[in-house]
Amino acid sequence: MDIALLGLGRMGRELVTHLIDAGHRVTAWNRSPGPTETVSRRGARIAASAAEAVEGAEAVITVLFGPDAVRETVIEPALPIRSGALWIDVTTVAPTDADGFASWARSKDVRYVHSPVVGSLAPARAGSLAVLIGGEHDAAREARTIVALWADPDKIRTFDSPAKAATGKLVANLALAISMEALSESLRLGRSGGLATDEVLSLLPLTTIAPIAGMKGPVVASGEFDDTQFSAALLAKDLRLMLATADTPLPAAALVAAELQRAIDAGQGDKDFSVIARDR
Repeated sequence: MDIALLGLGRMGRELVTHLIDAGHRVTAWNRSPGPTETVSRRGARIAASAAEAVEGAEAVITVLFGPDAVRETVIEPALPIRSGALWIDVTTVAPTDADGFASWARSKDVRYVHSPVVGSLAPARAGSLAVLIGGEHDAAREARTIVALWADPDKIRTFDSPAKAATGKLVANLALAISMEALSESLRLGRSGGLATDEVLSLLPLTTIAPIAGMKGPVVASGEFDDTQFSAALLAKDLRLMLATADTPLPAAALVAAELQRAIDAGQGDKDFSVIARDR
């Protein structure tokens, strides 16, 4: 299949590899040229513009920073995706954004499916991400044959609309954000009471935050947050989407959003989101 992939950030670079390895003919585009060289060596054709990338593509995959980037790349320039093509948007967006993108796609005779992923770079590389799929039945079924390349088959969830898939991704990231804050505050409390970091981490496998403690505890203990699996800036953006979407207060989400913003203001937005648990 001829596939265009727009967006070669950390996640996009992982997903494009699966497409190439599966034998698809991939044309890739990125706003900045930095990541394109590696992807080109893997076998993708690099386009000079998004419009060039989508020319003749049977499927277009967008893996962008957020809804504003989707609007700037696809909607505002009226990206010339061919009639009947499948548009799979992996970008984390709000449900209202997904509805708007679906409406635009219908007006262009393009089949829109929202398919965000749940997981970080390591499971993306291993092809074991959780994947959400939301869209019209036939389009979602076709999209599944593509996104299954990076999915754990037991972790695929299908919804009957793009907006529901978008909401599902925000729910998943809310759980991630709050569990990270629980790890951070557990460490602060333990240190205040005289426990060493390693002693606190030895207790957390006994608790309900065992998964996040196992995943991020060693990172926090090392004090090194440069091996970014999911950046503070990205999670902060997602929390803004959550707070804008909810019709009731989300006090825990607001608290984590403020923690992440402090990290961003300190120049740590590109570091792993676990930087909020750094020793102060």
